[in-house]
Amino acid sequence: MWNKIIAVAAGLMWAGAALAQPAVKDSARFGPPLMVPPLMVVQGAEQPVRLQSLKVDAALSGSMAQTTLRLVFFNPNQRPLEGRLQFPLLPGQRVTAFALDLDGKLRAAVPVEKARGRQILEAIERTRVDPALLEQTQGNNFQLRVFPIPAQGTRTVELSYAETLSREGAHWAYQLPLAYGDLAQGVDLSVTVAGDAPPQASGAIGEIVFTRSGDGYKAQLTRATYAASGVLKLLTPASAAPQVSVQQFGGETYFLAELPTAAQRAPRPLPKVVGLLWDSSGSGANRQREAELAELDRYFRALGTAEVRLTRLRDRAEAVQRFRVVNGDWQLLRKSLLETVYDGASALADWQPQSDVNEYLLVSDGLLNYGGKRFPQLSPRQRLYALNSALSADTGRLSALAERNGGKLVTVQADRPGAAAEALLTDGRQVRLSGVQGATEVLIADDDAAQGMLRVVGKLVAPQAEVRLELLRQGKATPMLLEIPANAPRHAMAARVWADCKLHQMEADYELNRGAIRRLGTQFGMPTRETSLLVLERLEDYVRYDVTPPAELQAAFDALKRLRGNELAQRRGSQLERVVAQFRQKLAWWEGHQAKPVMEKFQPVRVEVTGSTRLTNTLVAEDMRAPPPAPAAALPAPGPMMFGRVAERRAAPVAGGVPPAGEIAISLKRWDSNASYIGRMRAASPDQLYAIYLDERPSYLNSSAFYIDVADQLFERGQRELALRVLSNLAEMDLENRQVLRILGYRLLQAGKPELAIPVFEKVRDIAGEEPQSFRDLGLAYAAAGRTQQAVDQLYEVAIRPWDHRFAEIELIALADMNAIIAAQPAKAKLDVSRIDSRLLANMPLDLRVVLTWDADNTDMDLWVTDPTGERCYYGHRFSRQGGRMSVDFTGGYGPEEFSLRNALPGKYKVEANFFGSHQQLVAGATTLQLKLTSGFGRAGARDQMVTLRLQGRGDTVLVGEFEVK
Repeated sequence: MWNKIIAVAAGLMWAGAALAQPAVKDSARFGPPLMVPPLMVVQGAEQPVRLQSLKVDAALSGSMAQTTLRLVFFNPNQRPLEGRLQFPLLPGQRVTAFALDLDGKLRAAVPVEKARGRQILEAIERTRVDPALLEQTQGNNFQLRVFPIPAQGTRTVELSYAETLSREGAHWAYQLPLAYGDLAQGVDLSVTVAGDAPPQASGAIGEIVFTRSGDGYKAQLTRATYAASGVLKLLTPASAAPQVSVQQFGGETYFLAELPTAAQRAPRPLPKVVGLLWDSSGSGANRQREAELAELDRYFRALGTAEVRLTRLRDRAEAVQRFRVVNGDWQLLRKSLLETVYDGASALADWQPQSDVNEYLLVSDGLLNYGGKRFPQLSPRQRLYALNSALSADTGRLSALAERNGGKLVTVQADRPGAAAEALLTDGRQVRLSGVQGATEVLIADDDAAQGMLRVVGKLVAPQAEVRLELLRQGKATPMLLEIPANAPRHAMAARVWADCKLHQMEADYELNRGAIRRLGTQFGMPTRETSLLVLERLEDYVRYDVTPPAELQAAFDALKRLRGNELAQRRGSQLERVVAQFRQKLAWWEGHQAKPVMEKFQPVRVEVTGSTRLTNTLVAEDMRAPPPAPAAALPAPGPMMFGRVAERRAAPVAGGVPPAGEIAISLKRWDSNASYIGRMRAASPDQLYAIYLDERPSYLNSSAFYIDVADQLFERGQRELALRVLSNLAEMDLENRQVLRILGYRLLQAGKPELAIPVFEKVRDIAGEEPQSFRDLGLAYAAAGRTQQAVDQLYEVAIRPWDHRFAEIELIALADMNAIIAAQPAKAKLDVSRIDSRLLANMPLDLRVVLTWDADNTDMDLWVTDPTGERCYYGHRFSRQGGRMSVDFTGGYGPEEFSLRNALPGKYKVEANFFGSHQQLVAGATTLQLKLTSGFGRAGARDQMVTLRLQGRGDTVLVGEFEVK
């Protein structure tokens, strides 16, 4: 939830000091307390993975710096584990490289498409070799995954990041965090500074001495043992003259012009009607709210008399509240803001502008993670200012949205009181590009206007370029001419500054620019929303997954790739024919397994619930396995009209036979949590439930089960909107965790909110496009929302794409869903099935279908169904005498396992689930199971019942429920 960053590497970036628990105070740049955090987190590990030693190399040049951290992690546990390091970056900071130790050497990471990087990492983990992945999750948050950290052993990670420095008077200020705690093997620090004057140093690391070295100064410091906090701060002189430099990169010449300008600001006309958009989601609890209120106090006092329209944003926008500010008195509004409860996901785009509002203030961290709406576009006469005080934030999106709507991103800093208010109440200079010769793709970076620095970047296409600018102040334009020669001094980061500016330009409409962002990240080898950095151990893995390797492996890569070039094409070519053959086998089972005769005309099965069920997870991905193949010659050749024929196919009645099932009574075992908070809630009156939840919440911030249980209680007691709010917290728990997001999507579908579930499943598909469940889940969500064509298209994708072997035959599940959806459409409905192979169009109705899925990857769960005769159908006995069919054992993922019965005999059936084992490297807690029972599947009037249960560990078996065919 608001604890979005599970572990913050306080020493990685200055932003890493932003943790909730106070420790040693420091008055540095962003003012939060510093503390000693765990740097690498492994869920459920007996002992924490520790940082053993640290080597820091910092290089400062003018207003920029690059820092490289070499971190050695020690795993004191008796088993190898995957470690996850999650950290935020500040605005102006960007990861430039990372490397992992392999065979005693550091191997550089290479860029890869984000979803593909995650796919490759997890596939290789299952072979027990060494991958590592650095990816951007949301906003300025990053995650580094390393596997394995050997038992009683170490792994070395090297991470580099670049940054633009802050200005302090006539100096640039560089700050290096030192809150690493006890390091058994100490720290090694090396700093080089370009320029003619030595830097001024201060901080807790001890005396540091700079000596002349080449064109600058250098300092070296080694500490055998280390247990410090605080920061090392360096001040270097800031040039008052314009600086122009160039860099050759990728066959092109990039230029960077740094222009010191007066940071003068002038009062601006102030609004009379202000729209205050207050992010009240769970992550809002991480903002420096007192600092925000202090800045708003200055802002409203300057406004004097105005109307403020407050809209709280969380999982949905709340009704607008109106407040009157008179002579700067805004106490009623302030009191209302202080009483805000921060809860729920962040649907920051779920609001509508009002035409008579002069300007909007969006106070938020910008982490938009809920809902499918696009952020509103204001009219040309309105402005949007974004205020952010959180260190874990999507500042790129906030800045781009504000600039697109005539405003700016304003950073609220507790140690700079009044600075944010000044930015809101005044206008600085504006810069406009008026002409270019000899250059292309010229961009203006004006983020450092308050620092008195203007940057212009672009690409040279001639030996010399001219760039004409206009500086606008209070309506007056001042022309400025830049001359950029190709022989200007070299700068090591000019191309990267251009790439950052280009990326920033695309942030506001990220969804429309995903392809361009992916190409940019690949070209410059930087993690973005669409690209990650990947290290692989084996050359054959680079070839198998078609990942361009580091330069030292390129020749060997090319040679091996030539040998294996045809493998992927052959695999894709055989996919369709393989699925057709499996589909025919399934059709043969459906045709042949009838334990009892049926009537010519089908009577819909009615489900009568005899036991209480709760709102639970449903619609999870399924997997079916074919029975022993029937001879191909015995199978009919399905054609385009197979729907009508197969759906009506029935065996002739037999004298004395049993009539078809007319009623199926279902009693599913509800999940009863033994948690103390559930007891409190059950004993409470309805008006006390939410207050009890808020009271218990701090103890369960990272527990998805807590939010699910509480939401269930609220649903049962009729408090639907609050239940949806609590449930939406799953979107904020762990950034881009597909298992948690899937649970959220299933729950939203159960709650009858497919329009909210669809963007959740769209995000899962983007995160985990290598998993067929991602497409199936989204297809079923589309179907629930009535978007039938999109549902059919997504489900067919499951059938025609080649998947990892651990998802064998899941294509049959998606085809069953697809065919049932098509068959349910009225004859006049216009569905386009022209792209679907006609051999795969056949609906196969069932009396009963039971599907078991779970939320933990690499985990083996087993579904057992015992029929009225006492015969158990399970992975070791897949076909029952009365015609039941169990899918083959699913041991390497989320499931599903499925029981199918075309014609159900009368009597009681028992459904059980067994936890067989887990191969996860991340140690998890209880595994959540979802079971869906459908009667009349593939027929009109089909009915579903669902239940959710949890199993703690290997060997745990639970009775899910019973159903009776009468």
